[in-house]
Amino acid sequence: MRVLIIEDERKLADYLCKGLTENSYVVDVARDGINGLHAAREGSYDIVLLDVMLPGIDGYMLLKELRRDKPTHVIMITARDQVEDRIRGLEGGADDYLVKPFAFSELLARIQAVLRRGTAHEPTSLYLGDLSLDFARRRVMRAGARIDLTAKEFNLLALLLRHHGEVISRTVLAEKVWEMNFDGDTNAIEVAVRRLRAKLDDPFDTKLLHTVRGMGYVLELRDS
Repeated sequence: MRVLIIEDERKLADYLCKGLTENSYVVDVARDGINGLHAAREGSYDIVLLDVMLPGIDGYMLLKELRRDKPTHVIMITARDQVEDRIRGLEGGADDYLVKPFAFSELLARIQAVLRRGTAHEPTSLYLGDLSLDFARRRVMRAGARIDLTAKEFNLLALLLRHHGEVISRTVLAEKVWEMNFDGDTNAIEVAVRRLRAKLDDPFDTKLLHTVRGMGYVLELRDS
């Protein structure tokens, strides 16, 4: 299990990192809101431990940004113990809210309880550059223009967009989008990717969907 700690209090962050590592979690630490948001977006974490009072951007704003494009579990950790603060965090999409000071055993119990609940909050929309995908409306827009996709193309794009910056293999695409085992002799995936690219990239100067030879596909913004 991978955990991201976003906490500017070094002593607490080091204490949590040590304790979680000893309990077999893989832990990364960010010490301000901007780096924390970048790490949460670019990495693949099972849970984020998020302080409220952070330099750069605060925890509430970070949570709002994270909920736009990442279905990651979040436990907010803060010295603020007012009911209004807890409500704000929970209504903003946090899975739990833990007030400092707390026992490490309680944190472990809360992490395990959150992870047992299953799927994290699913964002209603995903974004990358000038591309947006709206799940509720089943609508994809790029640079203000609507892109009409088939159901399979939409699901394919959603998977790539959820994991933008990560190379997704043909095997994973076959399992997640087509719900089948990958057959190396079939070109169904290549055909679908080619059709998606024609709609997503061909009309635009900046290309988002890239082939990584021998590995799979990645959706990302690249420097020209």
